[in-house]
Amino acid sequence: MKKTLTTCGYCGCGCNFYLTVDKGRICGVQPKQDHPVSLGMLCSKGWQGHGFVRHADRLTSPLVRAEDGTFSPVSWEDAYALIARRLPDVLRQHGADSFAMLSSARCTNEENYLAAKLTRSVLGSAHIDHCARL
Repeated sequence: MKKTLTTCGYCGCGCNFYLTVDKGRICGVQPKQDHPVSLGMLCSKGWQGHGFVRHADRLTSPLVRAEDGTFSPVSWEDAYALIARRLPDVLRQHGADSFAMLSSARCTNEENYLAAKLTRSVLGSAHIDHCARL
């Protein structure tokens, strides 16, 4: 069995734990005993929140909607290129006030700060929220 140190992805606290991996599959979690935030403890999400990794419904690549309404997988490079190409026109056509950013409590505090900075400073919208209700 192999142990891999990682950061919990369920909130911005940044708790660390080891994922126990056997034959390429996650089979358990062990808290990092000397971590300054979690102090060797985890919440229930930290203990059991790794089930999404191999879930059958998990998206593994970006999807782009075709004109007929169906979705097709594309590479990350193609998805970013499409966003870069279309976003300026969408903002010009509808205005920055029609744009909103929804961030996540699963992001670190730094990532949420950057999302807010992008939304307010670059896109010109004051509409940003996320689901953290701690």
